[in-house]
Amino acid sequence: MGKKNKTSHDEPLLEPEPQLTTRVDGDSKKKKKKKKKKRSHDDLEIEQEQTMSLDADAKKEKKKSKKTKKSQELEPEHSKIEQEEKKNEDIPTVTIAIAGSIIHNTQSLELATRLAGQIARAATIFRIDEVVVFDNKSSSEMDSASSDSNESGASFLVRILQYLETPQYLRKSLFPKQNDLRYVGMLPPLDAPHHLRKHEWEQYREGVTLNEKAPNSNATMVDVGLSKNVVVDQVLSPGVRVTVAMGTDRNLDLLRQIVPSSKPRDEAGMYWGYKVRYASHLSSVFKECPFQGGYDYLIGTSEHGLVISSSELKLPAFRHLLIAFGGLAGLEESIEEDNQYKGKNVRDAFNIYLNTCPHQGSRTIRTEEAMFISLQYFQEPINRAVRRLEDR
Repeated sequence: MGKKNKTSHDEPLLEPEPQLTTRVDGDSKKKKKKKKKKRSHDDLEIEQEQTMSLDADAKKEKKKSKKTKKSQELEPEHSKIEQEEKKNEDIPTVTIAIAGSIIHNTQSLELATRLAGQIARAATIFRIDEVVVFDNKSSSEMDSASSDSNESGASFLVRILQYLETPQYLRKSLFPKQNDLRYVGMLPPLDAPHHLRKHEWEQYREGVTLNEKAPNSNATMVDVGLSKNVVVDQVLSPGVRVTVAMGTDRNLDLLRQIVPSSKPRDEAGMYWGYKVRYASHLSSVFKECPFQGGYDYLIGTSEHGLVISSSELKLPAFRHLLIAFGGLAGLEESIEEDNQYKGKNVRDAFNIYLNTCPHQGSRTIRTEEAMFISLQYFQEPINRAVRRLEDR
């Protein structure tokens, strides 16, 4: 796949924790169902003792609840949002997983930024719901070289992808100035539906909560990129990214409501950007899936994969599909360096392993090129699978 080159020494230290912004959108993980256990005679005695203990502690809990009341008021009310999420949990999603090592093949921070911009463009053009960037190194290798600024490009890639997905009017509030973002101004905009201009009105808008006091004590001021800040019906800490239902009434003095970030897609069929997630290795991509039930169909892409024409490829009616792209040496290297897959073949990690660009003229296809080729290749098979799901 080509010779590996380290990034420039001028590049900043890549932090292992790439999450930069807080976001309230109701996309929290579902609570696991508790298994019912049979109650024995001993269990009943223990229960009686616990009841007495609870009665004794009731007064203490009452005092604690008063102290924590104010902090609880700052937490978002998720009940209505979670109910709405459950109604639409069957809407299929598409995730792409990319090896962060592709950044290592760039010779400068500027070229690394351009590469990240190409990935962001591909994810947006093909309406990808989630982008997962994984490190290629095993956990032991990462720990031993954590002080090396050139160790991993994954966190850098995550940071740029997050920045580009954020509407322009929110970037100054959510992203502090840092060296990594030095060249983002030269990248072409994603121009996604949620990247609205000041003069545009849409039924939903992305916003950030402000320090500014709202006229109502049970409300919060939010900057949604319009000529005037709006008021939402929740009390939230400042600096939180939210999705606001604007409706059709353009009176900015009206009280607005925060909704899940998935609602524009679920209710109005609008593409509302991608979420970005970091994974320490390839196996973590699957284990830490944020969707209930995990990814139900996994696709690996490689020049060593099966050759099937797009028109003949039949995907199952999936809920959450994942398409993985390897780094400089492909997914084969990622499998070899992952302790969870020791001794296993790369094909064992996926439901199907495909070559989406057979008869290539170049000896190598770069990952950013493979993304555009593959995502176009999968368009019709994905559409056919979604239609089968809808016909059920």
